Amino acid sequence: MDYFLREIEGKQVHDPLFMENNNKKNKNTVWVDGPVIVGAGPSGLAVAACLREKRIPSMILERSNCIASLWQHKTYDRLSLHLPKQFCELPFMGFPSHFPTYPSKQQFIEYLETYAKRFGIRPRFNETVERVEFDAKIGFWRIKSVHKAGVTTEYVCRWLIVATGENAEAVVPDIEGVGEFGNPIRHTSLYKSGEEFRGKKVLVVGCGNSGMEVCLDLCNNDATPSLVVRDTVHVLPREMLGKSTFGLSMWLLKWLPMRVVDKFLLIVSWLMLGDTARFGLDRPVLGPLQLKNMSGKTPVLDVGTLAKIKAGHIKVRPGIKRLKRHTVEFVDGRTENYDAIILATGYKSNVPYWLKEEDMFSKEDGYPRRPFPNGWKGKNGLYAVGFTKKGLLGASMDAKRIAEDIEQCWEAEAKYKTAFTRSHLSLQPNS
Repeated sequence: MDYFLREIEGKQVHDPLFMENNNKKNKNTVWVDGPVIVGAGPSGLAVAACLREKRIPSMILERSNCIASLWQHKTYDRLSLHLPKQFCELPFMGFPSHFPTYPSKQQFIEYLETYAKRFGIRPRFNETVERVEFDAKIGFWRIKSVHKAGVTTEYVCRWLIVATGENAEAVVPDIEGVGEFGNPIRHTSLYKSGEEFRGKKVLVVGCGNSGMEVCLDLCNNDATPSLVVRDTVHVLPREMLGKSTFGLSMWLLKWLPMRVVDKFLLIVSWLMLGDTARFGLDRPVLGPLQLKNMSGKTPVLDVGTLAKIKAGHIKVRPGIKRLKRHTVEFVDGRTENYDAIILATGYKSNVPYWLKEEDMFSKEDGYPRRPFPNGWKGKNGLYAVGFTKKGLLGASMDAKRIAEDIEQCWEAEAKYKTAFTRSHLSLQPNS
């Protein structure tokens, strides 16, 4: 890459903007000989490992102080993988055999830390990427990053891999009367355990896997939870016929159409769980796999919450109309007092805030415009990993594709560099 860097330096000698930026206090410019990966979550680690296996160096920039910061800092204590461990492995390394089928939060973090050590992955922590844009004049990406200590650095690289993922920022809905409520309102990213809410009446907003599991955790800690269910939802047992529901679905899809597998899942779910609509959990028109494939909406894999709803320990409520002093008014006219509200309202991509690029990523939702499996590659050496809506399995697939694609460019440039060096030497006079 040296010859490319010399060419860039030559172009920048007379670039007033570059000279102005470089003269600013606490401003450094770093050339990166390989891809820059933004984000040190599972997706960023996966693509770094795939590149390492191909002997291609990379650099990871991470705004937090650790790898997998979402798992380490923003998840509740009782969280475990919702899918069996074999479907959550990163490339080239499985889970330890003594880990359970559904590893706990701490076990998954341990797996990721071991993974990073095995592949020699050392992210640059506390680096918040504020702006990234492609400089067409030099053909490289410029990455403005601010360290926690206040030092601004501009990284310049040939390839940029966006690995900030689908869960970069918490989604906090705009509810009328938030300022009037007076009691704690907290997103699940700040929720750790129901122990804090023992003996209290808590409203959980959102009926995905997190909302359902937080309700169960509150119940197990002697709180009194209610669950706001605004939309239809598929609730499936986590296991069917002695096998994981996800694993069974993947196996059936090898032989049967998706709509047939969906019918099978719904029939078995009805036999095992009963009619969920009786308890305020209406099912969508589309089957669970069809809905996941079209919208990315994941079915709830029940781990005991439905039994608590059936027993009356968890109340199901409709959408919120507005909040008042310690009181929630629902859209059906009912009002109830609550000691706290937990927002299990999910997360979103933050790519549009820092990546100044028009083609690959949508400005509306921060996802690649092209759906899986074609959303991993953009123009000018831009890639995305962890935006598949297919979990860790999808991220691993994209990580391998990205590494293979960069390897082709890397080898082509290495051949060009070798040819350039030989040509240059052949022009030198004999000593």
